[in-house]
Amino acid sequence: MARHARKLSGSGYLHVIVRGIGKQILFEEPKDNVYYIRLLERFSEETSVSVCAYCLMENHVHLLISDKGADTPLFMKKMGVSYSAYFNKKYERCGHLFQDRYFSEPVTDDAYFLGVLRYILRNPQEAGVCTAGDYPWSSFKLYGRRDSFVDTSFICEMLGSYENFASFIENGEVEFTPLMSAAQKADEKAGRIIRDKLGMTSGTEIQSLDRKERDEAIALLLREGVSIRRIERLTGISRGVIQSISW
Repeated sequence: MARHARKLSGSGYLHVIVRGIGKQILFEEPKDNVYYIRLLERFSEETSVSVCAYCLMENHVHLLISDKGADTPLFMKKMGVSYSAYFNKKYERCGHLFQDRYFSEPVTDDAYFLGVLRYILRNPQEAGVCTAGDYPWSSFKLYGRRDSFVDTSFICEMLGSYENFASFIENGEVEFTPLMSAAQKADEKAGRIIRDKLGMTSGTEIQSLDRKERDEAIALLLREGVSIRRIERLTGISRGVIQSISW
């Protein structure tokens, strides 16, 4: 049977799950977890995929990613091939390591995004391993870290302080309304700039401009105080391109 193309969310965010074939253990020792995380960093730099959260369990992995360039299949192929080769060589095994194709589900709105985030980072806690904050093989402790390859900027925008984030992940308590309203207001402000100063109905129209006009439009948004992360999300233009204009 022919395989159908995967459904990609308009937001660019996806919840991805990979499992060991036949419940095969994927991480025998800490060095294996470290190697997998290094691959996440390497291939997120080589593709348009940004890793927003991850959790490595014994026989499966959860990822929350952002992909504006439809590179998820390439990213996951690189991950699967590279880690399988490493694992099979190290443990003298052969054959498939991962169960069929990875599972991916579009993250369609902010509430779902937060729900997926909490679900991923609570995996160790729900499994009775340890609290979410004590688990060493998730991105929990990387919240707000600018020196990490994990992009938590959108999560920080919604949840604010580390204390809010930790409380939300561990017990679901956080003041949502004001935080969500702040993000929505920022989106509305950016939308007004796009309409009133650029004469466009949507940020994605900037993609159709020639390079000079595109760069001028992005530069205007930056001067107006629109964040790089928000420009990326509203226009679909990669963060690298926007950062090159902001320098």
